[in-house]
Amino acid sequence: GYIKGYPPGVRENGGQYTHAALWVAWAFVVLGDGNRAEALFRLLNPIHHADTPGRVERYQVEPYVIAADVYSVRPLTGRGGWTWYTGSAGWMYRLGIEAILGIRRRGDALEIDPCIPEAWSNCAITYRFGEALYCIHIENPEHISRGVKSVELDGRRLLGNHIPLQDDKRRHEVTVQMGKQ
Repeated sequence: GYIKGYPPGVRENGGQYTHAALWVAWAFVVLGDGNRAEALFRLLNPIHHADTPGRVERYQVEPYVIAADVYSVRPLTGRGGWTWYTGSAGWMYRLGIEAILGIRRRGDALEIDPCIPEAWSNCAITYRFGEALYCIHIENPEHISRGVKSVELDGRRLLGNHIPLQDDKRRHEVTVQMGKQ
């Protein structure tokens, strides 16, 4: 098909076809390897393609939106192509929130199952549900990639890793303790 219309190193023939690369990062989450998943997330993040003047010159597209691809053959090596690619943007968002941070909406609850780098000792997320705020603090004292030992909602320990959601206009504190059970 149309893939033959692109020269080597460009589009799906490129060094980075973003859709597929994001799925590879997600596969490392499925395997429980938060180190590799986050490293790939960082590599795919467009801001890192333009964080020095030399990289801006090479990348040549907006560093605040997802490019469909990054070329891999001279003289275009490192140049981004086809920006504002909503399919890859959606997958990038989901990879970061749902897979790496492990926050998934399940009906009237949030399921928490992070897969983060072992080096992260903690991270925090604020989740809005209607007019309620859920301030989620993930603690990782054992420096593991995956495993939820306990979840507390407003100082009360929950059974499992599902946080019940209520649109009660309040601020809720959630503490997630990672560790082996």
